[in-house]
Amino acid sequence: MTLVKFANGQRNRGVNPFFNDVFDSILSDSFLSDKLSSRVPAVNIAETESEYQIELAAPGLKKEDFKINLDKNILSISADKKAEAVEEGKKFSKREYSYNSFTRSFTLPETADYNKIDAEYVDGVLKLNVAKKEEAKIQSREIAVK
Repeated sequence: MTLVKFANGQRNRGVNPFFNDVFDSILSDSFLSDKLSSRVPAVNIAETESEYQIELAAPGLKKEDFKINLDKNILSISADKKAEAVEEGKKFSKREYSYNSFTRSFTLPETADYNKIDAEYVDGVLKLNVAKKEEAKIQSREIAVK
């Protein structure tokens, strides 16, 4: 068995300090880290007796920013927003523009009723309710023992 010693969070400057400094500066660059970070909103999916519930956390958007499509059994949710930071009366040498967009797609099960899908955007959360077909709803009954 071979034991390997790790730095446990400390940098190993013994190998080549220049090599480590170059990668540290590249990987800690805010521009690059913004581009590498995931901009896809988190999702919660739940199922009740009568419907499927999809909640998408997307704060800072308006309900007009969303586009929801159903193609066969694929439900696609997308948003596209352009934000611009501009201050009047100053001479800028740099201005930053922000374009936020995402697309999430979900395959709906055969038991979903594609004609009964409702969407609501409240407090930064997009809530979709997809009804189940009548034959797919969980029916409970008591079974007598003979």
